[in-house]
Amino acid sequence: MEQAHIPHIQKVIGYIEEHLKDDRQGVLDISALARIAGYSDYHFLRVFRDTVGLTPADYIRKRRISEIVRRIGGESRPMSDIAFEYGFNSKENFTRAFKKEHSILPTEFKTANCSLRLFQPFESCQDELRPNVSMQYLDSFSLVVYPFGGELAPSCWNRYNAEKRSERLSGGTVTEDFGVMLWNPRTEKLDYYIGICADEANGDTADTIRLDISGGLYAVFDTPPASQHDFVMVIRRTWEWIYQKWLPDSGYRRGEGFEFECYMESSRKYSERIYVPLISERKDEDG
Repeated sequence: MEQAHIPHIQKVIGYIEEHLKDDRQGVLDISALARIAGYSDYHFLRVFRDTVGLTPADYIRKRRISEIVRRIGGESRPMSDIAFEYGFNSKENFTRAFKKEHSILPTEFKTANCSLRLFQPFESCQDELRPNVSMQYLDSFSLVVYPFGGELAPSCWNRYNAEKRSERLSGGTVTEDFGVMLWNPRTEKLDYYIGICADEANGDTADTIRLDISGGLYAVFDTPPASQHDFVMVIRRTWEWIYQKWLPDSGYRRGEGFEFECYMESSRKYSERIYVPLISERKDEDG
C-alpha cells in the first residue's frame, strides 16, 4: 500500500459512505469516484484495488449488504424495503446478491440470526488487536465433521448454522462446534470442516467424516469480545495477528496437522478459541 495514495482513497471512502443509499446514475460510478480522488479512471481503479483489496463496485456492494444486515435485526420492516433504500431495485436482485455474498438466503439469516462477515468502512490504520494467549498440551481426540472443501470459512459457518447441523449431529443437544482447517497444496486453498466431538455425535451423521486431531503442544488464542456484527471481522484479524505478529516472534513454528477454532453459537458470546499446533524452533536448533 503506497502511503501517498491513502488520503485520496480515504476521501473516496468518505464520499461512498455518504452516498451508499444513492443509486442515481453517475453518483458512484468509476468516473465520479476518480474525480473525487483526483486520478484518471484507469489509475484510480488500480490504486483503489491495491489499497482496499476490492474493486470499487465490489466494495460498494459489500458495504450496502453489510448495512442492510445491521438494520434487519433492529427494524420490523420487510428486508426488501430496507434493501430498496440501498439501491437494490427488486427482492430478487437483493436475494441473489446476499446469497452470493454469504452462501445463505436472507430469510435463512433472519431465522438463524447467525454472525455474518460484514464489511466495515475501509480504514488504513486500525488499533492493534490483542487476543489472550496461552500454551496447552492436548491429548488426541476425534471429531465428526462435515467437509466443506475450499469454501471460505465464514460461508461454511453460515450454512452450518442456518441448517442447524450441530443439533442434527448431536441429536438435539447443545454442544461446542469445531471449525478445522488444513492447507491443501493441490488446490492451494484451505480444506475446511465443521462438526462436533465424536463422543457427542449421537444424532444423524450422514454426509460426515471422522477427523483425528493429534495431541501435542498448541498455542491457544481467545479472540477479544465482539458483537454479532463484527465477530467475523475480529476472527479474521485474530488470524492475521497470529501469523503476522505472534508466530514470527514466538520462538515456535507451526507444527504438523490441523488448526482448529471452537465456538458455541447458542452462547451468543461472540468469542471463540483458536488452536495452532506448535514446534519449538529452539528444540530444532539444539538438535
